[in-house]
Amino acid sequence: MIELVKTTDVVRISYLKSLLESADLHPVLVEASAYPGVLPSRLQVPDDEAAQARRLIAEVDRDLR
Repeated sequence: MIELVKTTDVVRISYLKSLLESADLHPVLVEASAYPGVLPSRLQVPDDEAAQARRLIAEVDRDLR
């Protein structure tokens, strides 16, 4: 598994997870706390999906600027 994003922004990480799932990828959300947003959560994907996932996230980040 490759970590793509580590953040306390629950809205962003939920959106990115949904985006990756809609692209038929298999993201895993690893939450470090029972209280979302308190400690950083990590979004991970299998090694062989990392390049495609990074491209999708980069496109979203570019469009939001």
